[in-house]
Amino acid sequence: MIHGESYKPIIAEAAKMAVGEENVYERVFIFELLKDKNDPNAVAGAVGFSVREPKFYVFKAKAVILATGGATLLFRPRSTGEAAGRTWYAIFDTGSGYYMGLKAGAMLTQFEHRFIPFRFKDGYGPVG
Repeated sequence: MIHGESYKPIIAEAAKMAVGEENVYERVFIFELLKDKNDPNAVAGAVGFSVREPKFYVFKAKAVILATGGATLLFRPRSTGEAAGRTWYAIFDTGSGYYMGLKAGAMLTQFEHRFIPFRFKDGYGPVG
């Protein structure tokens, strides 16, 4: 049986073998999408920098997938006291993908949906 904590390393290893380790860039902070000069509605790549080394990257791509997560840190939980520390919010979901998509000209929809933590006796946690 594969448990959740084991799943990501297994998938990462398979992906590295499929595309080749020389084509995998880790710990790179992407901060801007590059528009295609021939098609104003298309994204042609991205730029970013290494969070470990003094390196700057420019990526050219035929397709770009923006998978940065939501923006759970925009709202504070309603929980108070001890329960506030038990509410799970992903610290990495800062809304940066919304910014990059909006700046690149994407139409942003479905903003009426919001993360609501699952509640059970004496604790709070993510749904699912």
